[in-house]
Amino acid sequence: MDSAANSGDLLWCFSQVKGTVEEDVTEADIISCVEFNSDGELLATGDKGGRVVIFQRDQTGKGCDGPRSGEYNVYSTFQSHEPEFDYLKSLEIEEKINKIRWLKRCNAAHFLLSTNDKTVKLWKVSEKRKRAEGFNLRDGTGSLMHDVSSITSLRVPVVKSIDLMVEASPRRVFANAHTYHINSISINSDWMTFLSADDLRINLWHLEVTDQSFNIVDIKPANMEELTEVITAAEFHPTECHLFVYSSSKGTIRLCDMRSQALCDKHAKMFEEPEDPANRSFFSEIISSISDVKFSHNGRYLLTRDYLSLKVWDLHMDSKPVESYPVHEYLRSKLCALYENDCIFDKFECAWSGNDRYVMTGSYNNFFRIFDRETRRDVTLEANRENLKPRQVLKPRRVCTSGKRKKDEISVDCLDFNKKILHTAWHPTENIVSLAATNNFYLFQGRD
Repeated sequence: MDSAANSGDLLWCFSQVKGTVEEDVTEADIISCVEFNSDGELLATGDKGGRVVIFQRDQTGKGCDGPRSGEYNVYSTFQSHEPEFDYLKSLEIEEKINKIRWLKRCNAAHFLLSTNDKTVKLWKVSEKRKRAEGFNLRDGTGSLMHDVSSITSLRVPVVKSIDLMVEASPRRVFANAHTYHINSISINSDWMTFLSADDLRINLWHLEVTDQSFNIVDIKPANMEELTEVITAAEFHPTECHLFVYSSSKGTIRLCDMRSQALCDKHAKMFEEPEDPANRSFFSEIISSISDVKFSHNGRYLLTRDYLSLKVWDLHMDSKPVESYPVHEYLRSKLCALYENDCIFDKFECAWSGNDRYVMTGSYNNFFRIFDRETRRDVTLEANRENLKPRQVLKPRRVCTSGKRKKDEISVDCLDFNKKILHTAWHPTENIVSLAATNNFYLFQGRD
């Protein structure tokens, strides 16, 4: 494997990097999620400071034949969430953006959902190119005039063109429905409802109703001492509005059908791989916890990420995954050290390509892994500011586990575990990927 240089494979080129180059990273600047919209023209990032930054693809060449630039420029920035304090529980509520999900565009404006640990917000992002001027009862700043006696004549306001202004405004706030931290939000294919999931419950919301949600999954035991697993991720099926899945810390994935019952505590199917006794260890339960689950675009498969591997499941076969890809198997011997520095609890995301042929996930040392499901080849690439020029082809990286290290290889003992790619996104129709590496996000473009 690791043979991306072979003829016919996809080559990846550096496109751009956004973010600061300072060594000392401010906690608030660390990127916590990335998400393309449905046509890939916009890319949103959220950070630990509660900010959402939206990037727009370079419009040069749009609508023309031939390849377009894969570069994105800042389109809008706004503060989505502020730090809060829960006085009943004496707990601080972080402003960190956990997830962003775009709604399907239905008019000139764009809409997206963003969530922190407790509150989901619906934002409208719209462009303004004109402004009305020359009001009778308002001054130049737009404030109402106090002395109307000075008005001696009436004038007709006029609309004037202005420089493009992008405005983000909150339209709905969905709050007070989660006792535990929200880890997932997912918009239904009916585009009217969405789910929000925390450690023990999943709620169903209507986009027009903010004061009421329906609890559709509740795994909280009567006695919390009997708690054996928590919900780690949840997602709606891309086309069947009654189906959704959620994953657990025990490594199971449950498919639920909302047609069968209102409370989906009883799943329609459970996907679970029997544990290999040969690999049983103290860390088995921790590394089997699923950190992300994604439906393929055609709705036939599920992609899951645990600590050491990516797995593809067929919805028609729940006994074992149909494909399994080791991400960084060389870390199995390092689990004790990873447990001590808490890296073993890192939650890596995964992504499908637009045609479902490729799957992608992140790793340590700013490595990311791309697997070709057709050829079964894979490649390890590095997101690194140094020695990267626009359209430069990335060289595959290899990790040496023992023995004599070859040229261009890196020893497993030299990996930097503070550099990690947890958040990834793939353009819905093109081979463009976005990766969040601490306070920077990288864009890479694939070419045949």
